[in-house]
Amino acid sequence: MSEPQDTIFSKIIRKEIAAQVVYEDDLAIAFKDIHPQAPIHILVIPKQPIPKLDDAQAQDAALLGHLLLTVKHVAAHLKIKDGYRVVINNGENGGQTVDHLHLHILGGRHMKWPPG
Repeated sequence: MSEPQDTIFSKIIRKEIAAQVVYEDDLAIAFKDIHPQAPIHILVIPKQPIPKLDDAQAQDAALLGHLLLTVKHVAAHLKIKDGYRVVINNGENGGQTVDHLHLHILGGRHMKWPPG
């Protein structure tokens, strides 16, 4: 497992860096992406630092489920109509640029397939 690093997301969790937060609870925080790839682009991150999905362990199962339910809650709160896409980039070749697990919610337009 990779060692957790102090990342921009860690600083957002600690309120050292401002973010446009749309949801927060004891386990997760959701905020607007500063480089949106769709009209709606929200990041959902766990407050517990997990560098990437490959580093998640069996004991993280409840947290991982909570993150998906947080995505559902945020999408409903934002009234995303006609669907949305959830993306987890894992590792450098997967397009992950911050070493802190995060889920992208993309919505507000039709998503094409295949991506990337």
